[in-house]
Amino acid sequence: MASTIVRPADAFVIEGGHPLSGRVRASGNKNGALPILAACLLTDEPVTLSNLPRIRDVETMMGLLSQLGAEVEWTGPNEARIHAQEISHEVDEALASHIRASFLLAGPLLSRLGRASVPPPGGDVIGRRRLDPHIHAFAELGAGFEFGERYELSGTLRGAHIHLDEASVMATENAVMAATLAPGKTMISNAASEPHVQDLCRFLSSLGAKIDGVGSNVLHVAGVERLFGGSYSIAPEHVEVGSFIGMAAVTGGDITIEGISPDDLWPVLPVLRRLGIEVEVGDDWVRVPPDQELVVVDDLGGAIPKVEDGPWPAFPADLTSIAVIVATQARGTILIFEKMFESRLFFVDKLVSMGARIILCDPHRVVVTGPAKLYGQRMSSPDIRAGMAMVIAALCAEGTSTIGDAYQIDKGYERIDERLRALGARIERVEV
Repeated sequence: MASTIVRPADAFVIEGGHPLSGRVRASGNKNGALPILAACLLTDEPVTLSNLPRIRDVETMMGLLSQLGAEVEWTGPNEARIHAQEISHEVDEALASHIRASFLLAGPLLSRLGRASVPPPGGDVIGRRRLDPHIHAFAELGAGFEFGERYELSGTLRGAHIHLDEASVMATENAVMAATLAPGKTMISNAASEPHVQDLCRFLSSLGAKIDGVGSNVLHVAGVERLFGGSYSIAPEHVEVGSFIGMAAVTGGDITIEGISPDDLWPVLPVLRRLGIEVEVGDDWVRVPPDQELVVVDDLGGAIPKVEDGPWPAFPADLTSIAVIVATQARGTILIFEKMFESRLFFVDKLVSMGARIILCDPHRVVVTGPAKLYGQRMSSPDIRAGMAMVIAALCAEGTSTIGDAYQIDKGYERIDERLRALGARIERVEV
C-alpha cells in the first residue's frame, strides 16, 4: 500500500434540474468498515472482507495497516485481504492526520501488543470530538497513558466495568476491541449502539470473540486467548441510503436503492416523512416514488416541528445535513437541531448563497422555510456530509454548480459521480 494519500484538486461540475431515476446499490458502511479494518489487527490469521467501500477513508485506513506491517491487498472491486501476522505498535503520523478513525488502531494494538503509540487523529472539522472516553476506557482496563506529541499507551489489560461518560461510537468500538483479548469479563455501560457498532461486534464474534448485548447500551465482553481468521461482509451504509432518498425526493426522481438493511432505516424514515417524503420498503430495498409534493408535517396544533439528532436510535447526526437540504424544498417551516457537533451546520451559508431561506440561530440550530428556488453557485465542500448536501442542492438547482474539494465527498461516498450519472445526473469530475 502507498504511504501517502494524494489529494488531487478535483471538483464536481453539476447541471441541475434533472430528475434522477433508476436503481442503485448501497455501498458498505464506511463507519463500519473502518473499525472492522482496525480490528483485523487483533488476529495473526488472514481475514477477507467483502462489500468494502472503495472510498478515500478506507484506502487511508488500509495504508495505516500496511505501515504497521500487515499484508494488505485488494482482491476484488470491493474485497480485500488483511493478514496482520507481525505488526508494529507505532501508527504512521502522516496518514493518521487524514482520518479521524486512525485512533481506532489504539484499542487493537494495546490489546494484542500491550502498547500503542498513536498520533493525534485528523478528520472532518465539524466541532470538538473528545478522545477522553477512549483514554478513560483504556485506563479502566489497566493501561497507563502519556501524552506529548503522541498518545503513548501501555499495560497488561484485564476485564473491568467501563462506564463511558458519553455514548461515543468510536470510544465504544475501541473499548470493545481492547477488551476482546483482555482476561476476565468487561462490561461497557452507556455504550453506543449504532448499526456500525453492531456490525463490528458481529465481525469480532465471527472471529471467536464473546460479546453479549449487541444492539443495546450495555455490552458484555468475555476475554478470549486469541481470535482466528475468517471472511465477513460489511453491512450496508444507511447514511448513504438516506442521502439517496433525499436526492430522489428533491429532484422529483424515481430511485430504488438495493442491498439495504431495513432495520437501519427505522429512526430515519419518520424524520423524512416529517419533511414530506414517502417511500416503499421491501426486504432489502427502498423505493422513492416520483414527483412527490414535499410538505412539512406540522406538530399538533400547527406548531413548527423539529428535527433533532442524537445517539442511536435517534436520528443520525450524519443525516442532519441531508435533512437541511430536503427542508429547503419542502413547503413549510422546520427547526433542525444538530446537538452533537457544534460546527456541522456552518455550511448552510453556501445554501443561502444558492437562494435557500435559512436562519442560522446558533452553531446547533437552523430554521428552514421552503420551498426555495435554488440557483447554481461555485462552492467548496467542507466535510463529507455537508459536501453530499451541496451535491444534492446542486442537482435540484437551476443552472450549473461547481463544488470544489471533491476529495471530501470521496472520503465517504464511493464513485459518487459515476453512480449519479447512471441515474441520469449531469455531473462531471474536473481537475482544477
